[in-house]
Amino acid sequence: MLNEMMHHPVVMEKVVEFMRTAQGGFDSEGVNQIQAYANERGIPIIPHETAKFIDLFMSIIQPEQILEIGTAIGFSASLMAQHLTSQGHLTTIDRYPLMYERAKENFKHLALEERITLLEGDAADILPTLNGPYDVIFMDSAKAKYVEFFPECMRLLKVGGVLLIDDVLQGGTVLDDESTIPKRVRKIHRKLNELFEVVYASPHRASLIPLGDGLLLIRKEIIEE
Repeated sequence: MLNEMMHHPVVMEKVVEFMRTAQGGFDSEGVNQIQAYANERGIPIIPHETAKFIDLFMSIIQPEQILEIGTAIGFSASLMAQHLTSQGHLTTIDRYPLMYERAKENFKHLALEERITLLEGDAADILPTLNGPYDVIFMDSAKAKYVEFFPECMRLLKVGGVLLIDDVLQGGTVLDDESTIPKRVRKIHRKLNELFEVVYASPHRASLIPLGDGLLLIRKEIIEE
């Protein structure tokens, strides 16, 4: 479950250190506690600089419906849920029992049980059953599956909604020739490159931000017939 790319930032080390130390915690002490728990135990969650960006982004968007693919222990879901509208709801998907059981405990501790629905299973099976529309979708799951999930995410997004895809740069190695990539991660390398090709060939507006291991944002545009 360890994400080795968490320790391979794609920007200067001193800049990363500044972003992780100069930017304080979050308004919710419960969210701060989940982050500390994960960091102390090496549980893969989004790094602080990415979390701070998402915190600001969500505060601006004020979403009513959020979909998350990849719950882990519930850190990012709990963070995003703080910015839901009064009638808003967040749905999150995960297939690992150890992760979602801990996430359930964290949602209960933060009194978010009524605002967050945790769907247990493989996103490949669950996404086709959902209807949306969602204001925001955050995808932080199996990297090799991103390009497979992309069409379903765009189907589920409302026009003007935003898809955020985390960890797309693999410590910068996504730009390297496949022959230089260890065989055990070549599929991820290939599928992430396919994702970039699909996204940048689509009619939707996109931006790649070098936070953490890379955060790709796609805004769903109206597609003219």
